[in-house]
Amino acid sequence: MVASDFKTKILPASKKLHRFATHFLGDEEEAKDVVQDVFLKLWQKKETLSEVTNLEAFAMQITKNRCLDIIRERKGKQAVTTEKLIKSDNTDVHLQIELSESAGLIKKLVNTLPDLQRKIMQLRDIEQFTYEEIAEMTDMQMNAIRTNLSRARKKVRDEFLKLNDHGNHENKSVTAEIF
Repeated sequence: MVASDFKTKILPASKKLHRFATHFLGDEEEAKDVVQDVFLKLWQKKETLSEVTNLEAFAMQITKNRCLDIIRERKGKQAVTTEKLIKSDNTDVHLQIELSESAGLIKKLVNTLPDLQRKIMQLRDIEQFTYEEIAEMTDMQMNAIRTNLSRARKKVRDEFLKLNDHGNHENKSVTAEIF
């Protein structure tokens, strides 16, 4: 692969890779570094990239692996801060804080899922890849992807409702907005 092919086939995916890495890591600067690392790795493998059928899926896989390496290194979880929420434009601060706390809880619940379910949920619900693209990235059958995604969603929803439903009608309305 020559530089012009690299620019037309791989560089257009940079925003998607950045969003993906930012979601995984919770840090835009760190995500930029990951994307640069991914492009460097892809450039170093430029001679063998012609064998790859879906370059974007391949780049996403490399990005995911790099993000997982970083997460393992720091062994910490990112949380949604209420400070960011308070600074936003919306005037209902109490609802924003409640939604922020709910989003943080959902993020924690997603992080408790088995790796495969968490990965599939990320690819489908956050990055909005098609089932076919996910199948190519994960080497899984589409029925297995659908099953894992359904189980992941159900587990997160059930755990969220169990933790938040104390008979409080406000929690129920927030839950309805999120799901």
